[in-house]
Amino acid sequence: MEDQACPRCKTTKYRNPSLKLMVNVCGHTLCESCVDLLFLKGSGSCPECLAPLRRNNFRVQLFEDPMVEKEVDIRKRILRDYNKKEDDFASPQEYNDYLEEIETVVYNLCNNIDVIGTNKRIEQYKKENREFIQRNKARMGREEFELEEVLELEKAQDECRKQELLALETEQKKKKAREKEALIDELMFSGKDASDIVNEFAEKVEKLREEEKQVPPPKPATQFSTGIKFGRSADHQFLPVPKLEEGPLYIHETPILYAEGPNSPTVFEIENKGFMNHIRSENIIERAGGYRSLIACQRALQDAMQGLFYGTET
Repeated sequence: MEDQACPRCKTTKYRNPSLKLMVNVCGHTLCESCVDLLFLKGSGSCPECLAPLRRNNFRVQLFEDPMVEKEVDIRKRILRDYNKKEDDFASPQEYNDYLEEIETVVYNLCNNIDVIGTNKRIEQYKKENREFIQRNKARMGREEFELEEVLELEKAQDECRKQELLALETEQKKKKAREKEALIDELMFSGKDASDIVNEFAEKVEKLREEEKQVPPPKPATQFSTGIKFGRSADHQFLPVPKLEEGPLYIHETPILYAEGPNSPTVFEIENKGFMNHIRSENIIERAGGYRSLIACQRALQDAMQGLFYGTET
């Protein structure tokens, strides 16, 4: 890293340890000061390849080789559109051909091989697979959102554990301070021999240490109360459903209706004897929800006729 230098001002890491090298999409580096000077107006050209660049596209160089930075940037940009999954292909061979195509595109752009033709190839792919790209972007967005939720939960759990450990450590320090004060008070005011008091205190401390060793340390938690395991695993795409205690299965029994008057008309009589003439038919939305005007009419007739009863002649 000490051999790295800005190609424009020739400043090296050895001369200036705080030197911060920046890299752009072309893969050439500049120090932060030269970037600020060359791009005062927000845009300019690379001093080495004269490629048109913008100031906001510069980022801090993370790898020693700037070509690695260039490949990482190109690969991220390409994979935003080439985002098909293995499930989207009919056979493993088609998926392997797709991966080979991605590597060819990345290699051409990294090494400036047929850049115009490669960009046309990318645009043609985006045009032909627009629906797949948008669908997979939405799916990746949901996965990233779920991952962020899990990470936030892990962060909160970790912070809670840190607070518990800090409180425990503080309590132990206070306990040691109290024990030390008790020892000093006993040495000052007790009539016992000082060596006996110190030996008794040492034995008490040793006994407490042995008791702490016998108590098994709490097992580190591996999942939250909701069942989400710490960290992301490939098996968890959605949040787990909490397990509920199941009761006995429901068994439908036809209710027995007791009438003290005339029996209510049957379904056949309701349909064929004009009972439905003045009943509003259900619409499509009501029918989708399970509602039928015939059932409502039958229930209304049952409720009405169960209030009737036969009288006796005198």
